[in-house]
Amino acid sequence: MTSTLPPSVDPQRLQEVLDGRWAHVRRDARENLGEPEFAPVYGESMQEARKRVTRMSKKLADSGRVGLGFPKEYGGNDDSGGSVTSIEMLAFGDLSLMVKAGVQWGLFGGAVQLLGTKRHHDAYLRDIMSFDLPGCFAMTETGHGSDVQQLRTTCTYDPETKTFDLHTPHQAARKDYIGNAAEDGRMAVVFAQLISRGRNHGVHAWIVPIRNDDGTPCGGVTIGDDGPKAGLNGVDNGRLTFDHVRVPRENLLDRYGQVAEDGTYTSSIENETRRFFTMLGTLVRGRVSVGGSAGSATKLALDIAVRYGDLRRQFAAPGQDREIVVNDYLVHQRKLLPALATTYALHFAQAELVGTMHDVQYKVHVQGQEIDEDSQRELESRAAGLKVAQTWHATKAIQMCREACGGAGYLQENRLPHLKADTDVFTTFEGDNTVLLQLVAKGLLTGYRDAFGSLDGWGKVGFIADMVRETVLERTAARSLVARLIDAVPGRDDDVPMLDRGWQLKLFEFREKHTLEGAIRRLRKNASTDGMEPFDMFNSVQDHVLRTAQTHIDRIVLEAFVAAIDSATDADAKALLDRVCDLYALSTIEQDKGWFLEHGQLTPTRAKTLTATVNQLLKELRPHMRTLVDAFAIPDAWLACRILEEEEGRQETMAVHDAEVRTGAEGRQASKESATDLEVAPAQ
Repeated sequence: MTSTLPPSVDPQRLQEVLDGRWAHVRRDARENLGEPEFAPVYGESMQEARKRVTRMSKKLADSGRVGLGFPKEYGGNDDSGGSVTSIEMLAFGDLSLMVKAGVQWGLFGGAVQLLGTKRHHDAYLRDIMSFDLPGCFAMTETGHGSDVQQLRTTCTYDPETKTFDLHTPHQAARKDYIGNAAEDGRMAVVFAQLISRGRNHGVHAWIVPIRNDDGTPCGGVTIGDDGPKAGLNGVDNGRLTFDHVRVPRENLLDRYGQVAEDGTYTSSIENETRRFFTMLGTLVRGRVSVGGSAGSATKLALDIAVRYGDLRRQFAAPGQDREIVVNDYLVHQRKLLPALATTYALHFAQAELVGTMHDVQYKVHVQGQEIDEDSQRELESRAAGLKVAQTWHATKAIQMCREACGGAGYLQENRLPHLKADTDVFTTFEGDNTVLLQLVAKGLLTGYRDAFGSLDGWGKVGFIADMVRETVLERTAARSLVARLIDAVPGRDDDVPMLDRGWQLKLFEFREKHTLEGAIRRLRKNASTDGMEPFDMFNSVQDHVLRTAQTHIDRIVLEAFVAAIDSATDADAKALLDRVCDLYALSTIEQDKGWFLEHGQLTPTRAKTLTATVNQLLKELRPHMRTLVDAFAIPDAWLACRILEEEEGRQETMAVHDAEVRTGAEGRQASKESATDLEVAPAQ
């Protein structure tokens, strides 16, 4: 395969494509938040880290850059997409600061904004934005972390006092891992079961004072400290329990459910399950932010590893004096380049998701339109799936980058250990990844049922809620390009070049469709088995169901990459992105080569060709590795990595030393030859 890539590509042309719709937010962050004080500090104690991050949170608030997602009438911009993008950019700095900011302005502030009404906005939003009112988002319980609908904390209305009684019935209902709770939080948005007139109306949220002005806990509130963690030491995670705490009726965040003075409950959404998912769906911004922040951390790690790999030398080739740059080794390219390609693919999928989220929330919360439940649930499913993909990719890629930098990658001063420790929890907060995969899968199963009719008994299983309307066969206007590419695939698959984009898309779609239909067949078989309990029906095929979700995520990520390439205007950047997309598609197929062989989509000969093609793509992309990471446009101050400065100086010193050695050797050889000439001259 002869390379068709230009010899060099301007990283700024790639950056323009990557920066996308909210380029102005990214540019502002690079220009104004690139100071070293926003980078992590190594060797701090937990208390030192907490104090510093709290101080930086206030500085961030004073900068005015935290209000993008809040309403304009309170000093914000009504820009939820810009808000997520700003969090992604903050994640290039200290991840503790990013998480603290996400808790304060994303979760706590976002819940007051999106679940509350005007009286709550008037009372709290300005102080939340200024950080004069630090707050918490108290949803997670020790015993029911992911099963939010079954929280055990209760909030019971008393008509005589016109207050709610907020109570933690046992230790398993303790609110745990709550950011801002251990030290800074003065109020918390607390999620609990709303009980009025003897009836449980499901999970709702209240804004609850937890600390007095002097920092002591409010009456009935017990606050604990989660203590040292594996990472994110600047975030003061804590525990909250409530012993019959009286909460004013007005503190119920009542956008979706109201309680009158006499205890009468009303809601515009009658069905309790629909109401619950609608409430949680409005808070999707937090999950989208976590996925995007994981992507930023991955870019940081790859930037460090690629730069180091261009400096670090190991082993000289036969007949050569100078050692080889490690990025020139195929095995090193096998580590870094597929991870880079996946990072690009996930970036474009994230950008598409953020745009969709912004448009949906703008229509509802700014223009006042009714919630489109199908669009909202598809958004939730997409956010869940990409959060899974990005956080698992971050965990894997950052570890790989650490190894690619050898012992130097293990030193705190070189950033990678911090990235490993701080992002590890991303796979289980804002939704455990395995649980989120189930959410994606259930949406696919429901979409299949809606498109093709009854699942022959599967519909009675309680695990499948009507959450998402989406099938692998659905074609929207945004996917018309993908449809054209697939339809244009010529002849037999064995005759199609592996770089044919339509063939790549076709394989991703086939795999998703086949795994979904396989899951359906197994579920139908279970449904026809007498006496099989609903839990067992689902549990026995859970592995297959989660596999379906993963193949679905791969497909939408590839499609987002294809759409991004189509939107690029610079020819050289477009050509390079096209090759990176080839690498993402083919390396993904290669990782699952056994499945494609088993299901007749690859022959043994073609499977070998696949590996050879991937290796050829690595060779073709090798000269552009630095360009691909430079296009992330990460300011040097944000890298906070000493290894790059030291290695560059060390290599310069070694080059001088090698030159001196060569010069000395040449001089000695010349002297030796001269002496030999003198010795033999008399004999002549």
